[in-house]
Amino acid sequence: MAMDDEIEGKMDQVKGKVKEEVGKATGDRSTEAEGHGDQFKGKAKEALGDAKDALEKGKEAITKS
Repeated sequence: MAMDDEIEGKMDQVKGKVKEEVGKATGDRSTEAEGHGDQFKGKAKEALGDAKDALEKGKEAITKS
């Protein structure tokens, strides 16, 4: 499940970068801003996935001891 968040996060970051570059190329500041937002959302999803991984590893360590 955490891997899904990380993958979705990376996809959102790529999508955001593409939107940002399209916005820059066309002079569309709205699209450029959407791109920045998508990148931020992607980074947040990726961080959520990392946190879930860390919690799962911690949980496994506790149950093993």
